[in-house]
Amino acid sequence: MKHLQAAGHVTGMTGDGVNDAPALRQAEVGIAVSTATDVAKGAASVVLTEAGLTNIVALVEQGRTIYQRILTWIINKISRTILKAAFVAIAFMVTGKFVVSAFAMLLLVFMTDFAKISLATDNVGSSRKPETWNIGGFITVSVVLGVAMVAETLLLLWIGWTHFGLATNNNALYTFSFLTLLYFAVFSIVSARERHWFWTTLPSKAFLSALAADALTGTVLTFVGLPGLMPLLWWQTLAIFAYAMVSCLVVNDAVKVAMIKRLVLNAVVKKPVDVTPQIAKRAYELYEQRGRQDGRAVQDWGKAEREIRR
Repeated sequence: MKHLQAAGHVTGMTGDGVNDAPALRQAEVGIAVSTATDVAKGAASVVLTEAGLTNIVALVEQGRTIYQRILTWIINKISRTILKAAFVAIAFMVTGKFVVSAFAMLLLVFMTDFAKISLATDNVGSSRKPETWNIGGFITVSVVLGVAMVAETLLLLWIGWTHFGLATNNNALYTFSFLTLLYFAVFSIVSARERHWFWTTLPSKAFLSALAADALTGTVLTFVGLPGLMPLLWWQTLAIFAYAMVSCLVVNDAVKVAMIKRLVLNAVVKKPVDVTPQIAKRAYELYEQRGRQDGRAVQDWGKAEREIRR
């Protein structure tokens, strides 16, 4: 196991006995069968509950699906945090006003939580190869997407400030910013859920229902006339909706695909260099140099590995 891992491989081990316990613990995925001893089960990462090994396939697929959902949450969380914090801060420094009220921000956070929860039910395609936890690349993608959304929302705010009369109407300004952040939240998560183009896989019904409910409820609340929120003209609301959709599903989605391909996928698909044959050859040379004396195979292998990897 250690030699395979040192060569860059992701290892799995299946066992049932006490003698398998060290390898089960060393492997990235140690799998104990249903009839394994307690020691083997304790050392393994996973314990099969049914006889046979067919459940291992479902285990791997489910693990890779969970991994993809974790990545979706990371990309969405980082990019959205950058968007909300930077948008409010920069807009305040430029306009001298808080462009969104505290009530509207709390309402926004509460509503978008339902969409985040529904991510657990989303349809996710598992990869065909073992995943590599390249979190640095995904953080870079998330930051770039967050910065892009900040620039896009500030541009939209400038358009509203100069053409929609937001400079003289605080309630209209609050509504405008609330809808901007709401629609960007809805469409950005549609893009973030997929590592490729957003239309590659269809979202689950529960996920789509949560997003539609968020967008519809937020829009209706602005027309109800809650404190600090006043109705906008229908074409202004539609313009914000269309702008957010194009920004997230066209511009940002293209940026996401290009960056993931460059920073993440290329790093993952690089095949590890397996130096095991060279180590074995050098270990045999050491064995020959000592006159083929037995009892030092482990030491010869360790010395050969240090020399080759140096």
